[in-house]
Amino acid sequence: MKKQVESILEEIKDLNKNLVFKKKYKTLKIMEVCGTHTMAIAKHGIRQLIPASIDLISGPGCPVCVTPIREIDKIIEIIKKYDATVFTFGDMMRVPGTNSSLLAEKARGKKIKICYSPTDALDFAESNPDKKIIFLAIGFETTIPLTAVIVKRAFEKKLNNFFVYSTHKTLPQALNALLSDSCINIGGFLMPGHVSAITGSSMYEGIPQKYGIACVISGFEPENILLSIHAILRQITGNDFRVEIMYKSVVRPEGNPVAFSLIFDVFEPADSEWRGLGLILGSGLELKKKFEGFDAKKIFPVANPVSCEPPGCRCGDVIKGIIKPFDCKKFGKSCTPENPVGACMVSSEGTCAAYFKYMAGI
Repeated sequence: MKKQVESILEEIKDLNKNLVFKKKYKTLKIMEVCGTHTMAIAKHGIRQLIPASIDLISGPGCPVCVTPIREIDKIIEIIKKYDATVFTFGDMMRVPGTNSSLLAEKARGKKIKICYSPTDALDFAESNPDKKIIFLAIGFETTIPLTAVIVKRAFEKKLNNFFVYSTHKTLPQALNALLSDSCINIGGFLMPGHVSAITGSSMYEGIPQKYGIACVISGFEPENILLSIHAILRQITGNDFRVEIMYKSVVRPEGNPVAFSLIFDVFEPADSEWRGLGLILGSGLELKKKFEGFDAKKIFPVANPVSCEPPGCRCGDVIKGIIKPFDCKKFGKSCTPENPVGACMVSSEGTCAAYFKYMAGI
């Protein structure tokens, strides 16, 4: 394994040297758009192994991080106004809203529970028919089918006390939004492995041709990430831009048709706000009319709160790949995993959390 990695690194260095010599680029920005890639790259020191002229940057691959502060504020307003119990994943508890967080509200006595699966929320609703249960749904195509399954189950069982607050988002539209921003100069994408296992590669097919950018779906082991970087360099060398699968043990071109179809059985596309990226048309998912009786946003209406990011927080710029966490004045000082100012330091898949855990001493 060690010799194979060394061989891949030598080939990366040779390809990069040739591309720099031919003035294809001075610095090649390769963006990963998966939180697991973010952590793996930092953990295994991959940035330190490859040439300095290849700049690995992190994009909007962390669902917790891209959830806008307005959504945090709105769910807090719901639990203040209505007698309901909110179930959510652990990372969401500590994401700061404008004036509070779910963790702070729980400490004040509000009914908020951590779950490890959407099924936990549904089971609790079934066991407690006198209580109103809201599942705060978050995530990309990897986790959306799980939410779809429990909505279908709730529908079949005619539950009238279970609801979903959807903050689900889909990745392809976000990638197009990034590439349409003139401030961001990306030469290649390390495409997400888990998401692509559901969507397949066809979801990204228009990107390489439209933008002239290399796209490689990667696994998470160091060797696989390096092979994917190597594949990006090969595409640039040959001016052959396409979506290439380097995680063939898990990802197929057609993805997982059963899981993918589940998404659109229950949800329909909607415009959605992303932290750092703003409103992206058709990038969110809301429940279809058939299932609107489970839509927490309709059943528990609240006014749009006046939301604002914490002063000095640069999570949005980190998510867009404009800056590295080290470039934020709060990083490692007033913003740490124990006392996070922004979502990128909260989530286990957040870029700032990855840098703090694995690169703070570099």
